[in-house]
Amino acid sequence: QVQLVESGGGLVQPGGSLRLSCAASGRLFSINDMGWYRQAPGKQREFVASVNSDGWLKYADSVKGRFTISRDNAKNTLSLQMNSLKLEDTAVYYCNYMNRDPPFASWGQGTQVTVSS
Repeated sequence: QVQLVESGGGLVQPGGSLRLSCAASGRLFSINDMGWYRQAPGKQREFVASVNSDGWLKYADSVKGRFTISRDNAKNTLSLQMNSLKLEDTAVYYCNYMNRDPPFASWGQGTQVTVSS
């Protein structure tokens, strides 16, 4: 299995920036997807961004142009640079690892991001 630990959340004003990091440990296979999801109070968890082991990027429409996902395969880390933050970006952000073969998924414990004036 894979263990994920997020860091970097906090309180920021609208228009500000934050950078989230996720450190992965354990048995990581060569073909996988890593990404970020978020869950706001009273809402379902939703996809934010992902990057696979080939470097293909995906973003939710709501964060395109504002968030940038990146990964360092040598260090087994995942990052999310969040710029131009909005009130509606407030949520708990979760790091996700999805392995292709064998198929399994791992989640981090989450980190709170609060955008407030």
